[in-house]
This record gives sequence, C-alpha cells and structure tokens, in this order.
Amino acid sequence: MKKIVFSFCFIVFISCQYTFAGGFQVNLQGQKQMGMGHTGTGLLLDGASLFFNPGSTSFLDSVRLVQIGVSGIIPRTVYLEPAPGIYSAEMIHHVGTPFSVFVVGKIKNTGKLSLGLAVYTPFGSHEEWPHDWKGQFLLREIDLKTFYFQPTASYKVTDKMGIGAGLVFAEGNFSLQQGFPKQDSMGNYGTISLNGSANSFGYNAGIYFKPNEKLSIGLDYRSSVKIKMENGTADFIVPSSLADSFPNTSFKATLSLPSTTALGFGYILNEKIKLALDVNYIGWHVYDTLSFDFAKNTSVLADVHSPRMYQNTFIIRGGAQYKLKEKLLVRCGAYFDKTPVQAGYLTPETPDANKIGVTLGASWKVTEKIHLDFSFLYIEGMKRTDTNIETQFSGTYKAKAVAPGFAFEYLF
Repeated sequence: MKKIVFSFCFIVFISCQYTFAGGFQVNLQGQKQMGMGHTGTGLLLDGASLFFNPGSTSFLDSVRLVQIGVSGIIPRTVYLEPAPGIYSAEMIHHVGTPFSVFVVGKIKNTGKLSLGLAVYTPFGSHEEWPHDWKGQFLLREIDLKTFYFQPTASYKVTDKMGIGAGLVFAEGNFSLQQGFPKQDSMGNYGTISLNGSANSFGYNAGIYFKPNEKLSIGLDYRSSVKIKMENGTADFIVPSSLADSFPNTSFKATLSLPSTTALGFGYILNEKIKLALDVNYIGWHVYDTLSFDFAKNTSVLADVHSPRMYQNTFIIRGGAQYKLKEKLLVRCGAYFDKTPVQAGYLTPETPDANKIGVTLGASWKVTEKIHLDFSFLYIEGMKRTDTNIETQFSGTYKAKAVAPGFAFEYLF
C-alpha cells in the first residue's frame, strides 16, 4: 500500500513540474529563434526578445510591433520492459499547440524606453498511455494547460547597452488519471483522478551589450519560482473494502522550480550571415525534496517528505541566419540539452534523457509591415534504462518529437 501512495504523490508533483517548468522542458518562444536552435540571448531578432533578453528589446528598429506564433509538438515515446521480457508500449499519439504573443511599443518622447507584453504557453501538453499498459498504476493520462503573462520594460542606457526586466505571472491547471492496483469484485482496477490549479510570480531580467556593429553580448536571468498549491483534489475509485483507507481529499504542496541563467553571443559575419551561440544554466538543485500535506490522512495515506536531488544542468545552443534574398531569410541551428534527472528517478511522466535538437527556419517579408516566420524542430532523446528507487518500476525509454512552427508579425 505504501508503494501505491508513493507513486500517487510522485505523479502529483510531476504534474506541477510539467505545468511550470519540468525536467522535460519545451522551449518554443519565438519562431526566428527556433530556426536558429532557440538562440536569442545575445542576438536581437524580434519581439521575442521579451522572453530571451528584455535588455535588448529597446534596440528594436520598429516603433511598435505585434507578433503571434504557434507550434505543433508531435512527440513519440516508447517503453520496453527489462530483459529477458519482450513487452513494449507506446504513448498514444497527440499534438500539442503552445503559442506565444509578443507586443512591443516605444515611448516616443526619448526613443530609449520600450514597453512590452509577452504571453506564452511554455509547458502545456497532453500525454496518454494505453490504459491497460504495464505502467498504468503510475500513469494513464495527463492534461496540462499553462499561461505565462510577462509585462516588461526595456531601457537603452547608451547606444551600446540596454537593460530590461519583466514581472512573470504564471497560471495553470492540470488533470491526471492513473490506475489503482486493486481489483473490485468484477475484476476491474480502480482509478485515481487528480485535479489542481496553481499560480505564482517570478521575474525575467537581462542586459544587452553591443561593443561594435558586428558583436553583441547578452546576459539574461529568469528567476526560480515557488508554487503554492492550496486546494489540489484527489478522487479515488477503489474497492469498497478500501474506501475508508483512500478517502477523497485535498492537499497542499510547495514546489521550488529552477532558475535559468543564459549567456548569449551574436555576431554579424557580413551583410548576409548572422551567427548566434547561447549557453543556458538551469538551477535544478532547488528541487531536492518532494513534500505533500494531505487534508485527510489514514494509515496508508500519509504526508510525504521524500528526497529527489535533481542536479544543475545546462543547454548549449548554436544557430545561423542567411539572407538568401532581400525578402527571404533562412536559418539553421542545433542544441544539446543535458538531463537533470539522476539515475533512480526516471518515470513514465518524465522519461528524460540527454537530448539533441536540430532546427530549420525561414522568414518571408510579404510587405514592409507584414512578416511570416516558419520553423521546424526535430528533437531526439538518448535511449535510457533505469529503475525508479521508490516505485521499483524498471524499463527502457526512447523519446523523440517534431515541432513545426509559424508566426505572423506586423510592424507599425
């Protein structure tokens, strides 16, 4: 019974992580940046600088702009049981559609101050395994929706340096189902349904420095976020003999999510070629313990305080842009994303491993005011085998995904 409870609580935490910046991070903010390996800290491209480096936003040429983008994430994850077993399962195919909106306007009096608003959905997805698969007691289905709102101010201190900062308000909700490993009189397994919502605050601040016409350097810091879930609900459909042990209840949890420090470089090689390099450092050390406080406790449904001990990690990104024609730009990029999940903590919810991403992109200037951006991401995780130290669920996971993207930009 204790293993049942541990797996249940672990699912709740993973749900929140996915919602607000999970071990498996999905970064698709800005289609131009995506085409260049999701670089943008040190190279100014468009209004998505509100996310990548608010310090650079005041260097935009446009007085006002609106940019709306959307991506389609199509993942595929396969599970293989440990040898000598031959069982396998595949996550049911689906398409996620994270979007972003960036609005920027300059204050005309000085031309040095720019104000903006960024709205984006960096961690929303739907994942579903077959309901009778071998890991159904860990996860059957999870549905997550999140929205980040970031009002931002950027100021051009000199012709070579800009600073900027934005307040981040994050709001999201989730629902989840997993099987309950006890059968009723008809031979049917029970169900655990989880629902919750949470919101929190953080900030995004950056510095942009352009020592000459060719080189630009950026430093951006996105703060860690502490999320407080006050009224998460857990509903149990279990055999009648266990109903008293697993009452429907609520729970509280406080989760500290990681900061991101990004250092970026941009270089204009000539009038046709731009290059970018970003290094992201993720402060995952804040996720060291999993704790939950249940409103109703029983002999088998107790509060949980469990070590997780994620490790700090990094992402290295690089990209290039080439002006093919006056109205047509093409891009390419790649990145390496090191997993923060140490051995012993792999789960069906975060079958995380070191990942390599390859990107392509293009922009078409329809008119001087209307621009269209396109991007394509292919990401593949390394095959990884592990045994979870709490659930003792073992297996090998292999995950990959593609994400085409599109954005519409209007310049005023």
